[in-house]
Amino acid sequence: MEIDKIKAIIEAILFASGKEVSKKELSLNLEINDDELEKIISSMQEDYKAKNRGIELIKVDDKYQLCTKKDLYEYIYPVLDKRVKPNLSNAALETLAIIAYNPRITRAEIEAIRGVSADACVYKLLEFGLIEEAGKTDLPGKPMAYKITNEFLKMFGYSSLNDLPELPKYKLDSNRQIVIDELVEENNNQGKEEK
Repeated sequence: MEIDKIKAIIEAILFASGKEVSKKELSLNLEINDDELEKIISSMQEDYKAKNRGIELIKVDDKYQLCTKKDLYEYIYPVLDKRVKPNLSNAALETLAIIAYNPRITRAEIEAIRGVSADACVYKLLEFGLIEEAGKTDLPGKPMAYKITNEFLKMFGYSSLNDLPELPKYKLDSNRQIVIDELVEENNNQGKEEK
């Protein structure tokens, strides 16, 4: 089958599905191997980068989806999107970050990190589809673990958890408190070395 025909089929599948489609599904349907599929998808992504195109092809984990370009959001939103946008408090964002950096974390572990109850934040994040249950753990009482969803990755513009920024290194004192003074001094020394 010629490349243009394969591109048209991929575009039709992604458009009709309206959601992510796995690389495996596309490969099986088109009867091509993963390497060939990735080359074709890369070519399609380059085609969509043209200024006269309103859509882009994104990758989320091992899945692909057609979506509108981010810079056209202000034109699309007033016409189509009447849904309530997630309005996340600082506490909810903090909880979301903890879950993103600690996949399969329990509510008790989140509360141990934050130092306060995480019930409301977890329920809100589940409601918005930014996190999901990741199964029961082997801890006493078999508490539920949580992980982030592909909706989180799309909302924050990541293709996988590996794209998350690296967390800063920190030191703990004898009371297991973060030592800020040493971090500030370390950053100042790095700034002086770069000059």
